[in-house]
Amino acid sequence: MHLPFQLQLWHGLTLLHLAAVATGLLLYVLLTHSGRQHRPPSAAIAWVVSLLAFPYLALPVYLLLGTRKLAHAAAMPAGLPQDGPPLTRGLDIPPSCHCRQVVLDADGPAALEALLALLDGATRQIDIEMFIFRADAVGQRVVAALRRAVQRGVAVRVLVDGLGDFAWRRQTRRLLREAGVQLRWFSPLRLRLRPQFGRGNLRNHRKLVIVDARTVWSGGRNLADEYFLGGPQGPAWHDLSFSFDGELVEEACRCFAADWALAGGAGLPPAIPGASSVPGALQAQLLPSGPDRREDTAHDLYLAACYRSDARIWLATPYFVPDDALQAALGQAARRGVEVRLLLPARSNHRLADIARERSLRELSAAGVHVHLLGRMLHAKLALFDASLASCGSLNLDSRSLFLNYELNTLFFDQDTIAGFSAWFERSWAQSFPHAARAPGWWRDTVEGLVRAVGFQL
Repeated sequence: MHLPFQLQLWHGLTLLHLAAVATGLLLYVLLTHSGRQHRPPSAAIAWVVSLLAFPYLALPVYLLLGTRKLAHAAAMPAGLPQDGPPLTRGLDIPPSCHCRQVVLDADGPAALEALLALLDGATRQIDIEMFIFRADAVGQRVVAALRRAVQRGVAVRVLVDGLGDFAWRRQTRRLLREAGVQLRWFSPLRLRLRPQFGRGNLRNHRKLVIVDARTVWSGGRNLADEYFLGGPQGPAWHDLSFSFDGELVEEACRCFAADWALAGGAGLPPAIPGASSVPGALQAQLLPSGPDRREDTAHDLYLAACYRSDARIWLATPYFVPDDALQAALGQAARRGVEVRLLLPARSNHRLADIARERSLRELSAAGVHVHLLGRMLHAKLALFDASLASCGSLNLDSRSLFLNYELNTLFFDQDTIAGFSAWFERSWAQSFPHAARAPGWWRDTVEGLVRAVGFQL
């Protein structure tokens, strides 16, 4: 006896759905374990629930965006360097070394002039790695300096993230190509399948300028108007950059070379062999983090620093959406008497980040963390632990920066440099006002939970 057509169709669709769910879960398990993705529990749960409920939508998204660690990332060597500061021993990051002449750029226009002067002083080679390189007033001034450098025989390489500069890509490409610059796009978005499945979500957020393999300029600023000069929409963002020279530049050159090669660029010989090996008096260390590292180096370091600190933890970040481990570490530090300060913009340029942070801010405020808000956009990324460590660079305190992006911070250990960063934080804190934690209604609480689970855990 044959079943009615409608019942046969229902059975067929049910089997098809179960097959899609099974295929999605199987691929998720296989790719996660083979690629050693080490997902946070909340992210793993979000993916599994999505594959169970919406396999036809979740599976393509996972194949396009689901990778968190590159399969070719080298395993941690058995004998990691054990010298240097105790806090960084055993981490899979470059060894600590020395640098000289650390200069902080707190003022936007002054920072731009310092960068342009650095570019105009180049004699051999300029390497630039940016998340955003916009063809606006700031970008055009930088391109003009690069054009002058090319005209006097300097080799110039520019690496820009393929998504961060997406809206201005054509204008930026035209300006840089006309200036004679070697340009590469990091993981560009293309309307065709590529063999590197799942990597469209892995963005290069590093900010790095290297001149003649002897001076590095880095920090939180991208090459666009809002980071230096501001414009009709408001004043320049409150940001922080810095420069240094000395032995640490060699490690920065290696970092850029690896990212340039990953973007398909051919290598060039060092601009001035040995020039960056000039010793300095200040101990520092690069903190690269991202899919190219076996572990989550920045997250691991910040956790350890929170638990070791006994006097202060001062944090400035534009976006604050920590995972459960980092939030617990900050709360426990405040409860045991550590002065924990958190400086954020009253309203950032990403509304979802502002919504997602509120639950964490309420819990940390209840634990004794001092939360202050700056009346204008804060884009600096700075962490100060006791009087022994300052960390500054591109790393935001959200899950995207901590677990997905290619990020680069610099760690400073000398008292004078730390005092300089501390003074900047104190000045910024004096311009801010306390955050008022309020209990949300059920609708607001639900929205916050959904934004945290979906928007910041993929």
